[in-house]
Amino acid sequence: MERIAERIILVTGDSDFIPAMKFARRNGIQVMLSTLGHGVKDELKDHSDFLIEEGLKEIMKNKK
Repeated sequence: MERIAERIILVTGDSDFIPAMKFARRNGIQVMLSTLGHGVKDELKDHSDFLIEEGLKEIMKNKK
């Protein structure tokens, strides 16, 4: 099977995505989780490779 992605960026706080995150990581895909500054369950953070906790305002400010 050909891999179409090396990493994904998931912008969510919904723990329903955990099975998909586990599947991606088992298949060698890095999972980046962006919380946009909102609190999320620790379990969601545990299943990501990278965590971006900045809010949208901070992200946009850093792009200027």
